Amino acid sequence: MDRLPTATLSPLASRVDAVLALHEYEIRPAIDAIDAAVAGFGGLFDPETTDGEIRTAVDEILAGDPPSVGERCCDSGGSDVVLYVDGSSRGNPGPAGAGAVLRADGESFAELGRPVGSRAENNTAEYAALHLGLEALVSRCDPTAVEIRIDSMTVINDIWRDGDGVAAAAPYRPAILDHLSALSACEWTHLADHEPNPADARAAVGADIATLGPG
Repeated sequence: MDRLPTATLSPLASRVDAVLALHEYEIRPAIDAIDAAVAGFGGLFDPETTDGEIRTAVDEILAGDPPSVGERCCDSGGSDVVLYVDGSSRGNPGPAGAGAVLRADGESFAELGRPVGSRAENNTAEYAALHLGLEALVSRCDPTAVEIRIDSMTVINDIWRDGDGVAAAAPYRPAILDHLSALSACEWTHLADHEPNPADARAAVGADIATLGPG
């Protein structure tokens, strides 16, 4: 998967995003790789880990051999797939992240997260989350049908109800529409605030990464 577009990130957060892209935005393996490369007993989110230590660890990963990602494809061919998406912005605008989880036969086969921007709006993060999930979906499997579960009425009204669109959609909307048009069957479900969304935790980690810097 190509590296996906972001709003402004610090140089350090942008380098961490590059590691995520190497791992096809599978957030747990990417963070594990960074944690393993950090000297001592610290890790990416250890408060005692310095920006310099993170930068050294990330540069080591980016200079090495790319990780193996072939086993992360959906092997339940022909199954219906559920795509959960969510965006998070602390401050709106503020540090923002996007999350997406893909499930087939009740089991997750992709758990994705990424930073969106150091000062981005929640709408931007929501579009980025849908873009992230659809990019993974089309690259990993060919489902019979897809159900997208999303809590953003802004995105729903824009993408599925012929709304006027918002400026935040500009980097993501064309690819979103292209991917949706290529699916043989797709429907969406609006998630109420009280309904669980497994993508939420991944979006929160993406927002954590967006706070990194300025190194």
